[in-house]
Amino acid sequence: MGKKVNPKVIRIGITKKWPSVWFASGKDYIKNIQQDVMVRKYVTQKFREAGVDNVNIERSANKIVLNITTAKPGIIIGRGGNGIEDLKKDIHDRYLKNYKLGEININIKEYDRPNLSAQIILQQMATDIEKRMPFKRVMKQAISRIERAGALGCKVEVAGRLNGAEIARTEKLVSGKIPLQTLRADIDYSRGHAKTTYGTIGIKVWIYRGEVFSKGKDKKGEVIGK
Repeated sequence: MGKKVNPKVIRIGITKKWPSVWFASGKDYIKNIQQDVMVRKYVTQKFREAGVDNVNIERSANKIVLNITTAKPGIIIGRGGNGIEDLKKDIHDRYLKNYKLGEININIKEYDRPNLSAQIILQQMATDIEKRMPFKRVMKQAISRIERAGALGCKVEVAGRLNGAEIARTEKLVSGKIPLQTLRADIDYSRGHAKTTYGTIGIKVWIYRGEVFSKGKDKKGEVIGK
C-alpha cells in the first residue's frame, strides 16, 4: 500500500524549516502549539483576499514575533499602519492573553511571486469555487497561472460534490513533473477547502519549483540545502 506523507513535513531540515521557532516543555508546549495553530488559521481566513502565504512565529521569554508573508501587504497594513495595530489587539484579545500587548510584534513581508505559492493559489481557487465558477475552469486557470510563473511542474486536486453532483468524486490536473520522493526537490504543498451550498469541496495544490543542491536562502528567507 502507498503511504502518503506531507511533502513539506518530510523536507524539514533539508529544504524547509520549522514555521514555529521556540522551545517549551510540558503544558507550556501544548499551550504554545494550540496558540500557533489558532493564530495561523485566524490570520489566513481573515485576510484571504490578501493572499497570505505563511505565518512564521518566533517566541522568547517575554516576546512573540509574527512574520506574515503575503502577496498584498497593503490590505493587512491598512492606512497609516492602523491595520497592524488592530490585528495585534485582535490576536491578543483572542489567543495571546498571556502576553502583554507591547510584547507582540507583527512583521509584514511581501511575496513577490504569488503564483509560485501553493497556499495563495489554493485561496484563489477556493474563492472562485465559492463564487460558483465551474471547477474545471478554476483548475485550468490555476495550472496556467503556475506555469506562467515559471514552475517546473504542478498538480491540483479537488474532491467533493463537484458542480452539485449527488455523488462525490475526485478530479485532478497535472502539468510537468512532481518528484515527491526526491528530498532535494523544492515542492510547495497546501490543502484547504471551499464551502459551497452543496457541501465542502476539498482542494490540494502541489508546486515543483526546482531542485536544491547548495546551502542558501530562498526568496522567503528560508534556509535551504544541506
